[in-house]
Amino acid sequence: MDGWFVDDRCSNCDVARQLAPDLIGEVDGRSAFLRPPRDEAETRALHAAVFACPTRSIRPASGRPDRRLDPFPMALDDGVLLCGHNSQHTAGANSYLLLRPSGTVMMVDTPRWSTALAARYTAWGPVTDVLLTHRDHAAHGRRYADRFGARLWIHEGDLDAAPDADRVIRGLEPVEVGEGVTVHPLPGHTPGSVLYLADDRYCFSGDSFYWSRTTGDLEVPESVIWYSIEELATSLDRTAGRLRFEWVLPGHGDRRRLPADEMSRRLTSLVRRTGRARPRPGVFTALRW
Repeated sequence: MDGWFVDDRCSNCDVARQLAPDLIGEVDGRSAFLRPPRDEAETRALHAAVFACPTRSIRPASGRPDRRLDPFPMALDDGVLLCGHNSQHTAGANSYLLLRPSGTVMMVDTPRWSTALAARYTAWGPVTDVLLTHRDHAAHGRRYADRFGARLWIHEGDLDAAPDADRVIRGLEPVEVGEGVTVHPLPGHTPGSVLYLADDRYCFSGDSFYWSRTTGDLEVPESVIWYSIEELATSLDRTAGRLRFEWVLPGHGDRRRLPADEMSRRLTSLVRRTGRARPRPGVFTALRW
């Protein structure tokens, strides 16, 4: 449409639809163009989708997209940036930069590996920590940590995915990983899944829960719980009362900001719904984001 197309490498990961939902939709199990951009804001949204897509499937008929329009890392709020450049080795997961008051930066999960991208990210400050939410998002973690001179974190339940991690989170109790930043073990999606809570404002939820555009609510990805939906229900029930945040920032699925009291209400409801859930076959493409 208008010279742009989505090629057949599309994995239906939803990343492009998160960034340009009015322009790119799901048709027959993959992303497709709905209409061309109408103004500068929509053109920017399109290029965010282009440069986040892990398979580089969004292309202009005339050739490669204009790299000058690559917006990443892209500010979501005054304390968080979206890394973009999602990696096929993390199933297209989103990753983030968390800016700290000291002027340092933490990376949550990892984008595709590139020395040029690493330089972009350190332009925001020295990166002190690479925080992995679970095994599915561990790819590139060691390379980024070594490039930054940063500490690599993972939970012991998923340690085999990053056996050379510098910091290993153990057990089920919250642990402070930096000033104002706490990790909460949340086994369920995988044995070593965790979430990171920063400043009672940002919740980096990994693949434990996300904001669904389909339901307009917090949801768990029931068809891609690789370990145990029952364990995830237990984890959420144990942890929800300790969490207060405005932003949900997942690996897969959409992001959302709401008042903290509203997020707490929705999280409490999610705990109840997850407690009633039953195991389902693991099918990534079955999700309706």
